[in-house]
Amino acid sequence: MAHPLLCPLFFNTILVNGLIMATAPLVAVLMLGQLGFTPWQYGLAFGAPCVSGLVGARLAQPLATRFGQHKLLLVTGALRACWSLGLAFIGPGVAGIAPVIAVEFDLVASVGVFNPVFASYRLQHTDKNHVTRVLSAWSITGSATIAAMIALWGLLGSITGPRAAIAIAGVLMLATPLLLPRPHRAGAHERELARAPAPATDQARESSVDLAASTL
Repeated sequence: MAHPLLCPLFFNTILVNGLIMATAPLVAVLMLGQLGFTPWQYGLAFGAPCVSGLVGARLAQPLATRFGQHKLLLVTGALRACWSLGLAFIGPGVAGIAPVIAVEFDLVASVGVFNPVFASYRLQHTDKNHVTRVLSAWSITGSATIAAMIALWGLLGSITGPRAAIAIAGVLMLATPLLLPRPHRAGAHERELARAPAPATDQARESSVDLAASTL
């Protein structure tokens, strides 16, 4: 909580993941129930865009090398917050599948680039003695937040209707980039690290890389 970069990134990731998952049951109710989509159409709408996640993950390293890790984290972190609101405007019929595929394609592509960069960034800014504690706290809090937000949005959807609840989540999602680490904080923290003695040995660095690979 005291870390100037990891704290805002922590709240950003758990909120984004929670809001994305909170709308999933509501989208299913909207598409399969109210709009009358068949199961295969629903599966196509959410399965086909997953290819963009593989493409995004493959592009993460060259993009980070070209544009810088922190800049890429900010850009893709903001991009992944822009798409969910579009799910509130799903229409009926075959034509209604196209906007869903487009929204999911862009969302999954943004997440595909963001997640590897985020995992590396988090590990680089975590003290090697606290890696297990940080990853455990992140995982437990993220899972608990997703469960709570799914339940909360289910209740909200029963009051406002699925479409309105999805729109509310999409609007809240637009505010999450405000919780991404700011460039001036990153620069200040990196200067502090540069002034401090380097505690990590080559063996510790190799262990950190292995741990990052296993978490991905």
